[in-house]
Amino acid sequence: MSRVCELTGKRVITGNNVSHAHNKTRRRFLPNLQETSLWSDALGRMVRLKVSVSAIRTVEHKGGLDAFLLDASDADLAPAVVKIKKLVKKAQAKAA
Repeated sequence: MSRVCELTGKRVITGNNVSHAHNKTRRRFLPNLQETSLWSDALGRMVRLKVSVSAIRTVEHKGGLDAFLLDASDADLAPAVVKIKKLVKKAQAKAA
């Protein structure tokens, strides 16, 4: 699997290691990804996702996975998470 956050799209970026002598060698900056389960109130179940720690903090700040998904644009989300977003919308419409 690629090293990409499924919620925010955060991915590996590249840069340089710079020594004291100012020699530059290429390096990779890896995102802090964790495989985690997040609770969806609308679906009533846990959803397993590979997300960055900063995305977990953002989900908690916004008030849960459902609120985060409804606020996020589909372009930022992974295709599998877009399907979960549609299920959440459908479940909320059914409950209302």
